[in-house]
This record gives sequence, C-alpha cells and structure tokens, in this order.
Amino acid sequence: MSAETHNVLQPLLQVEDLRVSLPTARGRAQALREVSFKLERGQTLGLIGESGCGKSLTALALMGLLPEQAQVSGSIRFQGTELVGMADAAYGRLRGARMGMIFQEPMTALNPLHPIWRQIAEPLRLHQNMGAAQAKAKALELLERVQLPRARERLEAYPHQLSGGQRQRVMISIALACGPDLLIADEPTTALDVTVQKEVLALIKQLVREDGMGLVLISHDLGLMQDQVDRVMVMYGGTVVEEAATPELFAQRAHPYTRGLFAARPRLGLPRGSRLETIAGSVPELRDLPAGCAFSDRCAWAVEDCRRAPVLAQTIAPCVPTDTAHRVSCPRWSLS
Repeated sequence: MSAETHNVLQPLLQVEDLRVSLPTARGRAQALREVSFKLERGQTLGLIGESGCGKSLTALALMGLLPEQAQVSGSIRFQGTELVGMADAAYGRLRGARMGMIFQEPMTALNPLHPIWRQIAEPLRLHQNMGAAQAKAKALELLERVQLPRARERLEAYPHQLSGGQRQRVMISIALACGPDLLIADEPTTALDVTVQKEVLALIKQLVREDGMGLVLISHDLGLMQDQVDRVMVMYGGTVVEEAATPELFAQRAHPYTRGLFAARPRLGLPRGSRLETIAGSVPELRDLPAGCAFSDRCAWAVEDCRRAPVLAQTIAPCVPTDTAHRVSCPRWSLS
C-alpha cells in the first residue's frame, strides 16, 4: 500500500488522550486533560464552553503553537502522521500549508507594518515557492474569493485601514492561501456586528463545503454552533464533558454544565425585566481542579464521589455508531 493510499484511509485528524500542562506560580497545572476526538475530511466540529475551558488551547495544541514551556502528551495524528513530539521545522512545513487557522482577533493577528497582500503572500512564497508577482496575483484571487469589496484597490492597504469584517476576510484569505486540508477557526466573529458575523460564517461554511476541508470551529455562541457544525464538544476545566451530533445535543442536553450553558442563553419573548439564569460559582484555577469532575464544585447534583474519582464518558445511546454516539462524562446525568 502506497503512502498516499494509506493517508486516504486515515482520518483527517485523530486526537487521543491529549494532555497539556502549563507552568504557573504554584507549579505545573493540567490545562488539557484526556481530550479525544476524530474528524474526517468534510466534517465540521464545534468546541464550546466558557472562557478558560480549554477551547483555544486545544486549537494551539493542534497547530503546534503552545507556549515553549508547555508539556504535551497523548496523540495528535494528522492524516496518519503523529504531531506530538514533531520537530519545529517539520511542524512548520504543515502549518499554513496543510493546516490553516483563523485567529481570534484579526487586529492583533495581522502585522500593522505590512500591506495585506504581503501577509497573504507569505505562506504562498514560503510553502509554494511563488515569486512576488505571482503571489500578489494569487492574493488578489483569494481576496475576491472571500468577497472583499474593491479587492484590487485594497491590496496595498494596511490592517488599520480596514473594518473588522474586512480584516477577518483577510485572515480567512491567509488561512486558505495554500488550500489546507484542515481549517481551525477560533472565535472568528469576535467583535463583529451581527450582520457581518452572519456574512463571515456563511463564507466559512461555503468555503469548507467547496474545498472539502475539515473544520474545527471554536465559540461560546450556542446559536452559531447550531447552524454551523455537524458535531459539538462541550468543554469545561480542560476536558470534554459532553459530545454529540449537533441536533442530538440541542434536543437532549445531558451534562449539568451543558444544561447550565443552554439555560443561560438570552431568548426572545422573555418578559421585560426577566433575569437570565446563571451557573453558580466561577471557573476554578487550573491548580485547584478536583481529581474527579472539574464541574463538581458548581454542580447541584454532585456527590462526594464526583469530586474524588475520575469520571469516565458514558454513551447515552449505545446502539448508534461510535463516531455519532452521544457521550457524557457524568455518572448522574440521568438524575439532573
């Protein structure tokens, strides 16, 4: 079997027991714990949860962009190739070429000292050995593809001369420049107004469909996830507490944390002055996470065993295929 055929048979992305520890003033802390999932080409996966739950850290781990002192264990296999422990030079040949990322804040991710065409051209010159003229022409093609108005006029523009939505389109162009197989979008609509959010999300969805990429979409917006992804993973305390196909998760929320997130959503039709429900307490520091369920100190259904013992994921509907199963990491989910 050729290497090319072998890669076709492999999942696009397979993560198993991913763990990341980071240094803190009180010693090392587990920032990601036992994160596992699989993504095929053309599939879309959403990561949701509060700030600090591990969503963006998961994305950085996939891209090999963790802080220098981070310690990583487990497995990240991209088209059959193990990424954990890969040398920086080898990782750099994948990053930007076969794995693209739309970062959370385009104003800080873009270089204020260079016109946008040079920033789009950089991965093309690095990974595809294009000359400046050819890369500039390709940059224009990409800007037109992401529907940037007056794209030719804006090739020489600097980031500060563009609106938030326009900068986000530039970020998408950079991520797609080399035609990656995997696209990671980390809060791609941050700080955009509702109309521009809708346009950017529709654009990402269209591009993923046209190119057959795998998409990992990170957000805390539940409504966005319902419309954009095939499957959702709910994260808390650096681990996955629930995962399911999107329609299944929205129809049956099992984990108490997932139920709390949904209950806290603003909803149309509420009487004037109604107070939204909240999740009691706050996200604990990484060093203070219990040995058991990370959510146990905030959960009304927790018992002492929840805090002490590691929690194993259960399959709610065992008859369905593993890849589409609804799994929850809570032994008391049926009581809550």
